[in-house]
Amino acid sequence: MIGGDVLLMFMGAVMVLAMHAGFAFLEVGTVRKKNQVNALVKILVDFSMSTVAYFFIGYWIAYGMTFLESAQIISGGAGGGFAPQGYDLLKFFFLLTFAAAIPAIISGGIAERAKFGPQLFATFIIVALIYPFFEGLVWNGNMGFQAMMESKFGAKFHDFAGSVVVHAMGGWLALGAVFVLGARKGRYKADGSPIGIPPSNIVWLALGAWVLSVGWFGFNVMSAQKLEAMTGLVAMNSLMAMVGGVLSALIVGKNDPGFVHNGALAGLVAICAGSDVMHPIGALVTGGLAGVMFVYAFILCQNKLRLDDVLGVWPLHGLCGALGGILCGVFGLEALGGMGGVTFMAQLVGTFTGVVIAGVSGLILYGVLKSAIGIRLSEEDEYAGADLAVHNIGSTHDEDITLR
Repeated sequence: MIGGDVLLMFMGAVMVLAMHAGFAFLEVGTVRKKNQVNALVKILVDFSMSTVAYFFIGYWIAYGMTFLESAQIISGGAGGGFAPQGYDLLKFFFLLTFAAAIPAIISGGIAERAKFGPQLFATFIIVALIYPFFEGLVWNGNMGFQAMMESKFGAKFHDFAGSVVVHAMGGWLALGAVFVLGARKGRYKADGSPIGIPPSNIVWLALGAWVLSVGWFGFNVMSAQKLEAMTGLVAMNSLMAMVGGVLSALIVGKNDPGFVHNGALAGLVAICAGSDVMHPIGALVTGGLAGVMFVYAFILCQNKLRLDDVLGVWPLHGLCGALGGILCGVFGLEALGGMGGVTFMAQLVGTFTGVVIAGVSGLILYGVLKSAIGIRLSEEDEYAGADLAVHNIGSTHDEDITLR
C-alpha cells in the first residue's frame, strides 16, 4: 500500500506543479505585452525561492519535520521516523506546490509595477514564516488550535484542500500588497474614474485557466494523501463547483471571456474546503455563488474602491476562498445532504482567523519593504515595461527594438 501512496503523492505533486504554468499563462494573457516576460520569470523564480524557504524553514514550522539527515534516513530506509520509500519527501513536494501558490497568487495582483527583488524577498518571508504558521494551525493542529475549535464550536475547522489555508491566505496577503503598492500609472483619471486596460491576449488567459482547472483535480482529490482515503465525491464536487462558477459568471458577466474563465477558478477556489463533505448539488451552488461574487467584487474593486488588483486575485482567491470556507459549514451539514462533522461557527471563526492573519501580515510585510527598500518600479521603468526594465528583453524581437 505504501507504494500506492507514494505514487499518489507523486502524481498529485506533478499535477499541482503544472498549475503553476496555469498561473503564469493566466498572468501573461492579462498583463500588457511589455510585461509578459516578467510574468513568466516571476512564477518560475518565485516557485524556486518557495522551495528553498519551505525546505529549510516553512515545513518545519508547519509540521515539525526537517530533512537535515542523510539521504538513507530521510528516504525511510534506515529508521529515523521517516515513512518508507520516500513518502515523506513526496508529501513535502506536494505541500510545497500549495505553499508556492501563495506568491503565484500575489504576483497577479501586483503585476506591471512591482520591483523584482523585493517581491522575491517577500516570497521567502511568506513561504518560510507566514503561510506555514497558519498551515500548521489548521492541518497539523499546532498550538492547540484545532482542539480549541472543537471544544468551543463542536468541530474542528475543516479545510480539506485549502480554500482558506491557501487561497484566502494568498488573496488577503495580495490585498495588502496591492494597497501598499498603489495603482499602475494611467489606470485612473484625476477624478478617480477608471481607464480600461484590457487583457493583452485572451487565448493565453484561457489557456492559463484551463491548465489551472485540470491541475485542480490533483489539488483537491489528492489532498487525501492516502489511497485508502481517496473518494470520488471530491472529484464530483470539484467538477460541479467549476461548472457552477462558469455558468454564473457567464450570466452576470454578460459573456465576458475573462469573467467566464475566471468563473471556473472561482468555483474551484470555493469548493476546496468542503469538497469531501458537500453533496454535489451543494457544490454546484457554492461554485455558482463564487462566480457571482468574483464578477461583482472585481468590478467593485477596480471601479469603486480603485484597488488596481490586475488579475483580481483578492476577489478570486481572497473572497471566494473565504466564501468556500464558510459555506463548508453550511452545505457540509447532514441536514443539507452533506457528510457532517462540520459546524457553521467553526468554519466562520476559522475562516476569519485566516483572513486576519493574512490581511495584517500583508500590510505589515509590504509596508516595511516599501519603507526599507522600495517595492515599486520607477515611473520610467514602469512605462517601458518590466520586460525591458528587469530582464532586458521583450517577449518578441520587434517589441525589444521599439521600446528601447
